[in-house]
Amino acid sequence: MSGSSHPIRLIVVGLLTLGLVACGGDPNAVTEKRSGPSGDRNIRDLQAGLGGRNQETGSLFGPGGIFGSKADKKDGGDGSGVAVNAFLWRASLDTINFIPLVSADPFGGVIITDWYTPAEAPNERMKVQITILDRDLRADGVRVAVFKQTTGPKNANWVDAQVDPRTNTDIENAILTRARQLRIAQGG
Repeated sequence: MSGSSHPIRLIVVGLLTLGLVACGGDPNAVTEKRSGPSGDRNIRDLQAGLGGRNQETGSLFGPGGIFGSKADKKDGGDGSGVAVNAFLWRASLDTINFIPLVSADPFGGVIITDWYTPAEAPNERMKVQITILDRDLRADGVRVAVFKQTTGPKNANWVDAQVDPRTNTDIENAILTRARQLRIAQGG
């Protein structure tokens, strides 16, 4: 081992340690207890779209990290922390709040639910993926894809089933209606 590689290793170890310390959890994070099938959800994930504080304040070297966030550069630094329309984001979460979430990415604008079985149809289950496509509140700014599976009373295997195309449109319309209500309530 050469003599010059030792200081480089120390620098690399120091940077890795600093990075790990900076990635620590936020001790002030609030968890909202939800009743029903959706269970617990982290409130900062759910409120990220409506002025919820972006958790970058504790990141490496201040807000946005070393290089700043993509949202700050795209918006001119308004600090919203969300790369999609906040009203569509919140309205999407409100519309499907009875289904447990698997993933919610406010920067990519994608919400994916877990499988949900309605009480009135125990042999059917559905899963929803919502994609927010724009930063503006527009009718074509949200796309919904519903997936459905069925099973027979004797068969334990789930089989993909056809979804009525109106279902996707109905959920999109419900999201848009809720987004307009949120915008009006905020005075915009």
